[in-house]
Amino acid sequence: MPHPSDRAGLLYALAGFCTLSLGDAIIKGMAGEWPATAMATTRYLMGTLLLAGLVLRHHGVAGLALPRDGLQWLRGLAISTSAVGMFLAVWIMPLAEATTIAFTQPVITALLALVFLKERAHASTWIATALAFIGVAIVLRPNFEVIGWGALLPLLSATGMAVVIIANRAAAGRASVLAMQYYMSVTALIVLAFATLAGHFSGVEGFVMTTPHWSVVARCAFIGLSATLAQYLIFMGTVRAGAGTVAPMTYGQLLMAVGLGWVFFGDAPDAIAMLGAGVIIAAGLFLWQAGRRRDRQRKDAALAAQEQLGA
Repeated sequence: MPHPSDRAGLLYALAGFCTLSLGDAIIKGMAGEWPATAMATTRYLMGTLLLAGLVLRHHGVAGLALPRDGLQWLRGLAISTSAVGMFLAVWIMPLAEATTIAFTQPVITALLALVFLKERAHASTWIATALAFIGVAIVLRPNFEVIGWGALLPLLSATGMAVVIIANRAAAGRASVLAMQYYMSVTALIVLAFATLAGHFSGVEGFVMTTPHWSVVARCAFIGLSATLAQYLIFMGTVRAGAGTVAPMTYGQLLMAVGLGWVFFGDAPDAIAMLGAGVIIAAGLFLWQAGRRRDRQRKDAALAAQEQLGA
């Protein structure tokens, strides 16, 4: 039976991941009302203001300085790419299918860790990779025929988030958790502000700035605050139950996306999409379980070594 702290952690994490899907649904409902870059900029402006207030309280004015560490700017660029990619994806695809493809992120993260962090290649990584991309191919096939290369936008979003996670690992210990959150938010805000200006002056339709209705700005602000709340809930869940325990709760985000897409946008998932989603979820859970098993083996080996030294 789960420990009470584990149950609380699972509920915190589940609430956080479901809140992220709520934000995606709101974005989908604003398709074409304002450039995706401008919406993402507003979202990160709200998050940055909130985090800046917390940093000011705990670290003083000096804590608000922009980071000089290039890795922090990489985190901001990567999360910006992920956000814009997902905004555009949910505009042109059913919410559930865009979210499903974005769930390749754990597999992409594992592949990037092999390349950039020199982590050992395990058979489970290659099996999960093959399964995940079979699932993506199943989900993409009908979408690719209808919308073309735009169907790859969720993969762009997943890759951006994978880069964030790799950069998080590389930057671990360089600053407090609060400072790390602030650095990512403020650098993302700056990157997105430049992207918004570049999009406007490019003249490309869909990226030219217009004066939005106040409700668009209000909804973007709400998304910013709700996303910050979601990250806090996920963090609390991880603290209470551990990252490995709460990892499967990420699939609550997918279930929420299916429900919201069905109820508000009439995007009832078809059999092909559900099959692809099942394959991608199986790949993620297989990779997670393999990682948990290796962690247990390492802990058992360390404990055995300590007992031998004690003897």
